[in-house]
Amino acid sequence: MANLEPLKIKHLKAKEKDYTLPDGNGLSLLVKTTDKKVWVFRYTSPIKLKRAKTTLGSYPNVSLALARKKAREYQELIAEGIDPVENNQKNKDEVKRNELGLFEKVVDEWFIKQKVELAPSTYKRKVGQFEKDVKPFFIKRLISTIKHPEVVKLIEMKAIKSLESANRLFQYLNSLWQYAVMKGYCEFNIIANIHKKTILNTPKVKNYSKITDPQILKDLIIKINNYQGNYSTKNALRFVLHIPLRATNLIGLKWEHIDFEKKLLTIPRYLMKAKNENINDYVMPLTPQVIAILEEQALYTATYSYVFKSEGYADEPISVETPNRALQRMGFNNEEKGTKIRLHGFRGTFRSLVDTHLSEHNISYEARERALDHLPTNRVERAYTHKADYIEELKKLMKWWSDYLDKIEK
Repeated sequence: MANLEPLKIKHLKAKEKDYTLPDGNGLSLLVKTTDKKVWVFRYTSPIKLKRAKTTLGSYPNVSLALARKKAREYQELIAEGIDPVENNQKNKDEVKRNELGLFEKVVDEWFIKQKVELAPSTYKRKVGQFEKDVKPFFIKRLISTIKHPEVVKLIEMKAIKSLESANRLFQYLNSLWQYAVMKGYCEFNIIANIHKKTILNTPKVKNYSKITDPQILKDLIIKINNYQGNYSTKNALRFVLHIPLRATNLIGLKWEHIDFEKKLLTIPRYLMKAKNENINDYVMPLTPQVIAILEEQALYTATYSYVFKSEGYADEPISVETPNRALQRMGFNNEEKGTKIRLHGFRGTFRSLVDTHLSEHNISYEARERALDHLPTNRVERAYTHKADYIEELKKLMKWWSDYLDKIEK
């Protein structure tokens, strides 16, 4: 039988010690020395089979009638074998999951992790694709409610414009859903159950155009050396002729990566395509020809961070497309005649010609691969070779290459 009444509660006073007044049905009122009155519910957990308690709020914010109502609801849950405190926490977790589980919020959270793992240019492209093509498609939707047919429709729509982009998007979405499952925002990775080949034809792999004909290569070298455009564009092209960097590493090259005294280029591993921290930084020797290019470039940009800085006052590198447009203007556009090349193609030119002239330099396959920062795909092989120091072989190889380019130009 209930012992408390509204009027009695109203006139309860604090004492030297906290005290409790029972109301029945597991409900009691705790009166604290501070004069604060708190509703307490005591019960035996049907799950843990142990005595437990929880608070139901403070008086007068929670009235006697409301406290009794909550106590009855808790007793009903207990009768059904449900622990009321665990049930409340489960409901709170569900609300939190629903708040964080909105598709656009999951994507934003995922991209925080992606930003650390991806090269800046890749991260920017990826974010742009999601902002433009993906987020609007699932706006205000919980990721847990999105179904296979909706994802398939999105990918098929993307494939109409670009099959290559659609294939990339498929991989991105698979990674996103894996993350969402791991974080508890949804139960299943629905992308894993979509048969990719059914909705997307495998695109034909097309290699980057490269120049391997000595006469065309000579023409390229001469036209780059005589280029009348921006000095950073010209010297970036001169530099990549000698050092086969990926386009993003070439454009993002900083003066702090250059050691004139040791005649070495060192790019931290986290800036390279393969970001495994157990792999050495990318280190390349600088030939006299490369040092001459850098010394000339230093006259323009040595006071800035980036070697190949853009025009203007901002300390920013030139765009990846700037040298590509310069190559277009120079006329290197005809793939059928072997005269088409863009930044990434310089790596192919280097690879083809150093392999063709192997008998002239006799540099090992491993060292030639290291020049391109190509790492073994086999884990066992990678474990044995990724710490190997090929710098002496690379010095010989790069000297041969720079001398070969000089000889070609004459």
